[in-house]
Amino acid sequence: MRAALIYPHQLYHRHPALQDAQQVYLAEDPLLFRQYAFHCHKLILHRASMQHYAEDLRKAGRSVVHVQTEQLARSADIAGVMAADGVRHVQYCQLNDDWLQRRLTAGLQQHGLTAAELNGPDFLTPAAVFDELAQRKQKWFFTDFYMSQRKRLKILVDDSGKPEGGKWSFDPENRSRLPKDCHVPQISWPQPAAASSEILAAARRWVTSEFPGAPGNPDDFHYPITRRQALTTLQDFLQQRFEHFGLYEDAIHDQQTFLFHSVLTPALNIGLLSPAEIVESALQYADRVPLNSLEGFLRQVIGWREYMRGVYRHFGRRQRTTNYWGHQRALPASFYDGTTGIEPVDTVIRRVQQHAWCHHIERLMILGSFMLLCEFSPDAVYQWFMELFIDAYDWVMVPNVVGMALHADGGRMATKPYAAGGAYISRMSDHCKGCAFDRTQRVGDTACPFTTLYWDFLARHADRFARNPRIVQQVRAAQRLSDLDQVRERAVEVLRRLDAGEL
Repeated sequence: MRAALIYPHQLYHRHPALQDAQQVYLAEDPLLFRQYAFHCHKLILHRASMQHYAEDLRKAGRSVVHVQTEQLARSADIAGVMAADGVRHVQYCQLNDDWLQRRLTAGLQQHGLTAAELNGPDFLTPAAVFDELAQRKQKWFFTDFYMSQRKRLKILVDDSGKPEGGKWSFDPENRSRLPKDCHVPQISWPQPAAASSEILAAARRWVTSEFPGAPGNPDDFHYPITRRQALTTLQDFLQQRFEHFGLYEDAIHDQQTFLFHSVLTPALNIGLLSPAEIVESALQYADRVPLNSLEGFLRQVIGWREYMRGVYRHFGRRQRTTNYWGHQRALPASFYDGTTGIEPVDTVIRRVQQHAWCHHIERLMILGSFMLLCEFSPDAVYQWFMELFIDAYDWVMVPNVVGMALHADGGRMATKPYAAGGAYISRMSDHCKGCAFDRTQRVGDTACPFTTLYWDFLARHADRFARNPRIVQQVRAAQRLSDLDQVRERAVEVLRRLDAGEL
């Protein structure tokens, strides 16, 4: 018997593995449910969306076996389940998960099942593009890749291959802070129909029963669990927030979680939407939104997301085991409950606790930057992001956390670490107003921990930065500080008090 094997992050509208399949297996793999203490919203998303997907397949006349996570002790066990049913050949789409791929392959071999791996619709870039890039370059830089993507896909380029608007990126125009009088539209989260409501309610009850310690509140869940809901969420973004997305893409606000962001990754990363249809829909608004919004959004979809997958495919296994800085500190419990004592960090942590999501600048420049300055172990930070974010998968988090946020790979994909002091937080947000710490001070009890740790980090690693033109000026400034010895003493004290929960 020929079977299609589908995982929770592969709920495609037209799944390639369904062709000629006599049986369909939906597998709630332990890696996606029990590997870590996942946020309850992610568990609800996977359970409810798979229940819906199974129902849709059955309505289409498919024979479906929904193998729930309680039935699988190990990822390889799904092969035994299929073999016991008489399956001899399995077809599935690329998993984009190194651990899952290796474990599935071992299980299939153990039970003598043949398999075919197919291309899925979840990415736009053929593997051959990355294979060719890997042969030419040891280090990949995003700007070069993004330009080649625009040309290859013929998006926002003229007939001669030049960029529309005369620039490849409008990122410098996408760094405005949110004005006081700016109206931020509320997101219209999908309202499920009666059948969908029952599936969602059952998923909430299941998570509450099976995962009582999962972070978050099941009653706060609001993300799409069906393709129809995901398409509605896409249109809500395009109609209500797309226009101002570019201008305030990097803005941070203590009272606004979603701002003008699309919040499509929870649906996109499980296959309810495809990048191709997102790009097509966005381009239909080319004459209705500013170019910096259109280009900035498409850069995320056809550029950064595809780039992350390519980096993961070629370097992920090595990247995840690299610790360039040698950082080994454990994350204090305060990073799970938002009690670090540092206003912007705690605000974002509480935001993630409630929604299992925050936007990319908060991830990079508040959470990632501070975790780097605190010298936390890359493994611990990776696990934290995997546990708490609804859109976190191995292919996303290895390059984004290890490579981008922590620079723990030594610069394979970023030319400098994205560390920042209190001045950046103050410039891009309203967090610093009324804060107990002074963003301008480096030493003393009222000195901003971001600022203290930032200058200490630059000074301690001056030798590594000596030939880096993007950061050498800041390093020289750190070395000239008249109070550098006190800064270093204060940095040690900040980390001690952070561990003890005394900040």
